[in-house]
Amino acid sequence: MENKEKCGHASGYNYCRMGMTDSDFQSAAKDLTEFVVNYYSNLNEIHANPSVEPGYMKSLLPASAPEQPDKWDDVFKDFDKIVMAGLAHWQSSRFFAFFPTATSYPSILADVLIDCCSCMGFTWNSSPACTELEPIVLDWLAKAIGLPNAFIYDGKGPGCGVIQGSASEATIMTVLAARAKTLRTLAVKYPGQSQHTLLSKLVAYASECSHSSVERACLIAMVKLNKVPVDENIAVRGDALKAAMDKDRKDGMIPFYVCATLGTTDCASFDNIVEIGPVCGADVWLHVDAAYAGASFICPEYRHFMEGVEMVTSFNFNPHKWLMVNFDFSALWVKNCVDLINSFNVNPVYLRHENQATTIDYRHWQLPLGRRFRSLKLWFVMRIFGVENMRKRIREDVQHAKTFEELVRADDRFEICFPVHLGLVCFRLVVAGECDDEKINKVNQDLLGRIVDSKEIYIVGSRVRQRFHLRLVTGSVGCDDKAVKFAWKSIQKHACSVLREIV
Repeated sequence: MENKEKCGHASGYNYCRMGMTDSDFQSAAKDLTEFVVNYYSNLNEIHANPSVEPGYMKSLLPASAPEQPDKWDDVFKDFDKIVMAGLAHWQSSRFFAFFPTATSYPSILADVLIDCCSCMGFTWNSSPACTELEPIVLDWLAKAIGLPNAFIYDGKGPGCGVIQGSASEATIMTVLAARAKTLRTLAVKYPGQSQHTLLSKLVAYASECSHSSVERACLIAMVKLNKVPVDENIAVRGDALKAAMDKDRKDGMIPFYVCATLGTTDCASFDNIVEIGPVCGADVWLHVDAAYAGASFICPEYRHFMEGVEMVTSFNFNPHKWLMVNFDFSALWVKNCVDLINSFNVNPVYLRHENQATTIDYRHWQLPLGRRFRSLKLWFVMRIFGVENMRKRIREDVQHAKTFEELVRADDRFEICFPVHLGLVCFRLVVAGECDDEKINKVNQDLLGRIVDSKEIYIVGSRVRQRFHLRLVTGSVGCDDKAVKFAWKSIQKHACSVLREIV
């Protein structure tokens, strides 16, 4: 203690604790632990979406921050009264709206330790443990989902994984890396052309049903995006991609990037990588966005969806959707990490260190400089659950979706709109004798509005090829067959009211 006081550590530490002592923190942490356990124990009783209006919070909170400290009890009471009232409860047994957001006790505990240590692992020197654990656990995960050895780091590379904040960030990273790599090649091939001219010729490609993040990535990169038409299974096929590329090349454009989607948001469809890969060849960067479906590949029976993955340049999915790892945690693998490093390497003196030639500096692999110790979450989850229990969770959620599909198919007032893959069921109410899609769209929009307004369950709709449908997604912590059957009864009840009004 004497040495700490001489160094000033004790006074600095006390300053950090000014608002809360050790005993205060222990008491508050006990309150939070009890709250978390009670929250997860009562998910069946929680409405998924809140009953508040926009701006509800403004009248409940003061206009300025307090000058003097508030008591923890008062802060926590306000959290329970004000904040909880406006939360959408993604883990509720009544939440079926979006692809799930994962959580688990081990991941929550890891997040506590991450926040406790509060390290910034942008270089090996800034936090060796943070840097070294990441490629190890991403190798574990790559092997667990069956990625080819070309993506495994194993201490030598050049294939390697890196944690991004989201699939959107992973797409931006790969678009920018592909752009930089292509421009370097073109500068040698066309030495008389300016970078601006070459950039204006670059074209990226993605499904017309790809996630909006692909379009945003291309806007950021200032490159053209060509949306490729899909087949009857809402999948991009090799011939459609080749036709689009051939036309662009004929017009003087340069294809440089393709984003193939495995598990689209609209209907969980899968682009055909086996056909797309040869069209891309060695010159076009082929990225796979498997944000939702990638978690299912931990089960061998679903890996046929990524057949042809050995031909891709980069692969991404979100463990924070379906593998019990809390947000934010998106895993991106590249076959050659040099492609990222060469594109984002900025090396000021204050970030250089004596070990940089032999270690990973993840600051070159991402958009921000700072990075949290996110690999700790996956390490805890994989060790405490084990891969087999992670598979079990996926299979249970898929079975819940199959249960709902069977219920829909048993009612001839409804139809299943697309093949049911994994945990997403797309369906709609049909009207006897009605063939006009737009009229049926309005009926289903009306049905969705009544379901959401009732607060009984939370689902959303989507539109593919001008046909509106409803989406039900399994995967929340509270989801089970009982919850699925409750959701179906609610949907049927509101469907009856809609149909009565039509008659």
